[in-house]
Amino acid sequence: MKRLFMSAVLGAAVAVSGAATAGTLDDVKARGTLSCGSNTGLAGFGQPDAQGHWNGFDVDYCRAVAAAVFGDGNKVKFVPLSAKDRFTALQSKEVDVLVRNTTWTSSRDTSLGLNFAGISYFDGQGFMVRKKLKVNSALELSGASVCTQQGTTTELNLADYFRSKNMKFEAVVFATSDETIKAYDAGRCDVFTTDASGLYSERLRLANPDDHMVLPEIISKEPLGPAVRHGDDQWFDIVKWTHFGLITAEELGVTKANVEQMKTSTNPDVKRLLGVEGDFGKALGLQNDFMVNVIKGVGNYGELFERTVGSGSPLKIARGVNQLWNKGGLQYAPPIR
Repeated sequence: MKRLFMSAVLGAAVAVSGAATAGTLDDVKARGTLSCGSNTGLAGFGQPDAQGHWNGFDVDYCRAVAAAVFGDGNKVKFVPLSAKDRFTALQSKEVDVLVRNTTWTSSRDTSLGLNFAGISYFDGQGFMVRKKLKVNSALELSGASVCTQQGTTTELNLADYFRSKNMKFEAVVFATSDETIKAYDAGRCDVFTTDASGLYSERLRLANPDDHMVLPEIISKEPLGPAVRHGDDQWFDIVKWTHFGLITAEELGVTKANVEQMKTSTNPDVKRLLGVEGDFGKALGLQNDFMVNVIKGVGNYGELFERTVGSGSPLKIARGVNQLWNKGGLQYAPPIR
């Protein structure tokens, strides 16, 4: 009797343990949609149009993960999050992944319990000013008032930069990016600072965009990328290798237009990427050809970049360091094998 009782207790404990450790992939599949933490509205990166359809670089990364899981990039719910709310939303499981121009830092990687699944966009903080100020360098900004957003790495970088240059400044801080850019546009400060990608995006929202210029200095490293919670290695791997798959696809010349044709390629790297050979997808708990669906949905990394923030977009940001490693950039994916 005692043995039977102990077996029942152990069985219940295993069942509870199994329920407690159910993975994010299982949760996402059971729900039928990916919940993706996104920006509240940043042109080129994440913004809904008048019909409520979301567009942008980060948004397409969300769609890529949804396509990896479901074979359909439209099975995603976008959850707009402010800078101060984004980490709490991920920690509390309100969202499955955070893809919202978020900088990978040591404190976020450790004390906040996040895992960054790669660097989707290499960025750096810059400054925007009115051309009428006739300022050509950030070194000429001593004594300026600077609009910045609360709860971001931007605040600390700003203070560090001015202190290191023995320059004085007045920080004018706001809770949201919307409030910050509106304050700058209204003349409440001399300078607007954020990631350089954000400067090009927010400049489009100003009353007279051509009256403003981005200064040449980049004062920080801002590696941006998707983040997930600590404690679920499978989900971490899925988001990470979806990112690496996009980069690999560009390197191998696999595009949205030719992905079906490329399934007949004799190149072993292409075969492994597209699931024709090996167990790339199966090892992640996905369909072996999951990257075929990802590429069909959003294209490869280069296509995604150019369409949303690059030459094919209103922002027209040059690839720069976001070029592939073999074209002088920093984007590099580990091998699939």
